[in-house]
Amino acid sequence: MPVTDFSTKEKYRYQCGFNSHFESEAIEGALPIGQNSPQQPPLGLYAEKLSGTAFTAPRHENKQTWLYRVLPSCAHSPFQPTSHKEPADNAKAVESLHYIPNQLRWDPFSHDEAHEDDFVTGLRLVAANGDPARKQGLGIYIYAAGRDMDPQTAYYSADGDLLIVPQEGDLDIRTELGCLLVRPMEIAVIPRGIKYNVCLVSGQPVRGYALELYEGHFQLPELGPIGSNGLANARDFLAPVAYFTDDHDSQRPGPGPGPAQAQAQAQAQAQAQAQAQQQQQEQQERRREYRITAKFRQNLFQTTQPHTPFDVVAWQGTYYPYKYDLGRFNTLGSISFDHPDPSIFTVLSGPPLAGTPGTSIADFVIFPPRWLVAEKTFRPPWYHRNTMSEFMGLLRGGYDAKRGGEGGFEPGGASLHNVMSGHGPDAET
Repeated sequence: MPVTDFSTKEKYRYQCGFNSHFESEAIEGALPIGQNSPQQPPLGLYAEKLSGTAFTAPRHENKQTWLYRVLPSCAHSPFQPTSHKEPADNAKAVESLHYIPNQLRWDPFSHDEAHEDDFVTGLRLVAANGDPARKQGLGIYIYAAGRDMDPQTAYYSADGDLLIVPQEGDLDIRTELGCLLVRPMEIAVIPRGIKYNVCLVSGQPVRGYALELYEGHFQLPELGPIGSNGLANARDFLAPVAYFTDDHDSQRPGPGPGPAQAQAQAQAQAQAQAQAQQQQQEQQERRREYRITAKFRQNLFQTTQPHTPFDVVAWQGTYYPYKYDLGRFNTLGSISFDHPDPSIFTVLSGPPLAGTPGTSIADFVIFPPRWLVAEKTFRPPWYHRNTMSEFMGLLRGGYDAKRGGEGGFEPGGASLHNVMSGHGPDAET
């Protein structure tokens, strides 16, 4: 059956499609009809546009979404650099990258030091090229976390789109546009600028890989002679539906007292003063201060605001987070002889390199379970020197060109073969 049998069952609703124009409202009537920014949006909401591309990008590449929220995103205090060590480590890692032609391999990354980390503080930069300030290149991360993000926090990256690939443990991701349950054998993409919060479903440590695309957005690869279907099909990508929290009532001051109230207060001033003090104390206890963390050129900045960032009641557009079940990938291969190029395993591609057709800033490729039936053909993947760097992780099982087990290529580990570094099956294979 072309679907993964997940131990954690789905709990959210979604919209199906890739690069589609979606609309969703958590309250009926929240979306304006026939226009984007009416003088008075329905339900007293604020209209806010979220742009993922230039306004004048070609229509088939244009990424814009209109949000209809309780309060606008700009209602916060100034951002300040964080005091955490993690962003400094990642920023220093960019400055101290080693560009070497050796073949590299990492053992499974340990959970031991991650029990106090959440998803954001547990991100560790492993490899990168380019500069997010110039919107060029990419960064590759390993993440490990042992606890939920604080429910009164949210995170977004101004540097790029983040592709999340869980290897161990389920992620419950709440975004401004709705919720995603992302389990091992699923991937998720959180576009640049969209705020989110990550919780651990099982309460157990999580681990996985992530790729941040500083330039452009992920797209489905062209199929060419394959035809109209195959590889990752657009219908299998899932986008969230609108879901919001309304906590603004305790933040906004109410109307002033009317004449009757003023007279009553005058008659019982002492009692009213005591009640007011008690109400003020209770309101202060209920008052929530939300912390927003932004990643900006590999450094983290924080601000606070007295209202939830997850207050989008409705949205419509082409710029949104999404997820995909890797078990639905329609794998293709040779039924005669030889191995086709590994590009036939591409799930998602970044934009073309310098506008050159047939190239990509990054390709996300998987080697799923499949039949190898080629006749009189060297069974493992052939030896190779590549014009692209290849970073590989392992979600489960084994890889048919590398020995598994202790000291070999294990789930949760990684390898990197840089440009023109020779690689291929090991001697035992």
